[in-house]
Amino acid sequence: MFSSLLLAGTAGLFAYPRLGAKFYRWQAQRQATAATAPLAATLHEGDLIFHTSQSAQSQAIQLATHSPYSHCGLLYKTNGEWQVFEAVQPVKLTPLTRWVARGQGQHFVVKRLRDAQTALTPAALGRLRAAGQPMLGHKYDLAFEWSDERIYCSKLIWKVYDRGLHRQLGKLQQLRDFDLSHPAVRAKLRERYGAQLPLSEPVISPASIFSSPELVTVVRR
Repeated sequence: MFSSLLLAGTAGLFAYPRLGAKFYRWQAQRQATAATAPLAATLHEGDLIFHTSQSAQSQAIQLATHSPYSHCGLLYKTNGEWQVFEAVQPVKLTPLTRWVARGQGQHFVVKRLRDAQTALTPAALGRLRAAGQPMLGHKYDLAFEWSDERIYCSKLIWKVYDRGLHRQLGKLQQLRDFDLSHPAVRAKLRERYGAQLPLSEPVISPASIFSSPELVTVVRR
């Protein structure tokens, strides 16, 4: 009887797409909460977190950078709650469980400075927060420009660490350095820039930060 009711309920979700979407968001949130709950004693402020975004541009970023990780953020603890400082629309603080739930399969990786024990003092963390504060509320940068007018995820992390601690995480590249050969990448570039590609524009990718030798992996879920 119970299994029949469960099957009927699931069929109902497929019959009503909006209800189904809400159910899957709820399910993702539950899974994210279960995945992050045991990490309270492991995470440190200033850690970096990466996942595979489900945004419209995620595939193009993965193909161009040859990396599964297309989105990243900076971890802070505010009023006892872990939050991710991230550049979406707009730049904001997002509860960690909500951030993880948005990622593909609720998979994520957390990285940390190799010398975090000595480098990320309370004063240093204060400088990190202060460096990011002026960018809070800025619009998302769809064109991946290097100015502060609009911000994308890896540019936010790079500039916060550069300005707050004078640490440069990942290698700056130019747009021409990425693999722009795939049709999905070319289509996204045409959508953003038309025929005039800013090939010499400085760019920092999530993949470049992820591969920085200054970082070590502390969590992989």
